[in-house]
Amino acid sequence: MSSAAVTVNNPVQSSTYQPKQQQRQTAKDVIAENVKALIAQLEAGKSDALTAYLDAMARFHNYSFGNILAIARQKPTATNVAGMFTWNQLGRRVKKGEKGIQILAPMIGTRRKRQEEAEQDGAQKSAPVLVGFRAVYVFDVSQTEGAELPAPATVTGEAGAHLDRLIDFVQQQGIELEYNERIAPAQGASYGGKIVLLPGQSKAETFATLVHELGHEMLHKADRRTATTKVVRETEAEAIAFIVGKAIGLQTGTASADYIQLYHGNAALLAESLEVIQRTSAVILGALEEPSPEDSQAQTAETATPIATEDAAPEPRRSRRTRNEAATTEAAA
Repeated sequence: MSSAAVTVNNPVQSSTYQPKQQQRQTAKDVIAENVKALIAQLEAGKSDALTAYLDAMARFHNYSFGNILAIARQKPTATNVAGMFTWNQLGRRVKKGEKGIQILAPMIGTRRKRQEEAEQDGAQKSAPVLVGFRAVYVFDVSQTEGAELPAPATVTGEAGAHLDRLIDFVQQQGIELEYNERIAPAQGASYGGKIVLLPGQSKAETFATLVHELGHEMLHKADRRTATTKVVRETEAEAIAFIVGKAIGLQTGTASADYIQLYHGNAALLAESLEVIQRTSAVILGALEEPSPEDSQAQTAETATPIATEDAAPEPRRSRRTRNEAATTEAAA
């Protein structure tokens, strides 16, 4: 999310209380506030707070990182949010007395091009530009009433066609996929341009393992590998597998306390990790959506961008361990 300026309502409790006082903030400031609130919960012993944020990333992967944090902080139980106008179009009304969830919406303006620029670009004489953000309010479906919503197609406990789409996406990125028993007891390994999976896993476990290793390929094969610890890298990859699996309906078994490894008093690292986890998960989930014939080609080009490569691939390492292994094993390695 850009750091363009945004104006939000920020009530201040004082002897001169002004409920509608306006405080000018940036989108970056809003993210920092939400991360600060999360850290306060973690330091108060509420380890499941971080898992709640990952849950929100699974449910709202089309939203920006900052807005996902805002939704998770204000209404952790939210499952399906939309603005009042959208709910009205769907035949539903916001219940009386319900409090909206504040998120940020971009404000788009136009920049008129100079004559020579317009001539180079053809007939278009103005271009849309981001001028900032404004506070808007959305409501969860639980805050509305009215017509029943159509049930979305979901997968429960089975990877289904999502595994085939994931394999296609991996191959589209030029990543080689191999099955080999020699990596046991690891379920998968990432070699930089090559992923090896342990054969014999169920489709659901194969899916989760492949997402984990793809997370390494997308995040940990360049500068981020040297800038983070092995524990953080493993936790980030597992968080991506958690989010993507949860989004398609797989049962996840990772304990919330495992994700505390992303935060050991380092607020900047936590914020950075959450952002790359959200961004990477959104790219993978976008690739898993069944594309329409018109946008199949455009989707392939768009999702290929985030993959990072490295000229000299490091030696192979075990990355996705069996579910019952303790997180401390990786820390001691």
